[in-house]
Order: sequence, then C-alpha cells, then structure tokens
Amino acid sequence: MKTGKFVAVSKARFDAVMEAAEHSGLLGEKSKRIGGRISPALIEQAKKHTGIETDTDLIEFALANVALDDNFGSTFRKTQGRP
Repeated sequence: MKTGKFVAVSKARFDAVMEAAEHSGLLGEKSKRIGGRISPALIEQAKKHTGIETDTDLIEFALANVALDDNFGSTFRKTQGRP
C-alpha cells in the first residue's frame, strides 16, 4: 500500500520504543543473525526518515516496533511522550 506519506521518527519515539523493548525483555543477548535481500533505496530512505545510521539499529528498531505494536503512535501522541 502506497500512501505517499513519510513520518519522521523523533529521538523521543526511538528512545521510548527501545526502552519499552528493553523493559519487555526483547533486547537481551544479541546472538541471532538475520539476513535477507532488501532494496538499498528502502534502507536509505528508512535511515533518512528515522535518523538511524546503522543497519543493525534500523532493523532492531523496526522489529521492536512490530513486536511492541500496541497502538503506540496514538498512545504516544495522547501522552506527548510523558511516562
């Protein structure tokens, strides 16, 4: 599905997602390696829009978002990042 919209990830959201993943026990030992063929344009665009610089951090953030999917966006907007 193409919407033509890009949403930049704020530092606060990145930190909140990664902190939630940490508290959920999802960021333990890093012993699993994954691989796959991905469009370089997709990676670069994702990095540009998130501000994430490394492939590892980008993949970890993306997977944490999927694993923690609980309407984070709407909840975050309602609380404006407050704990």
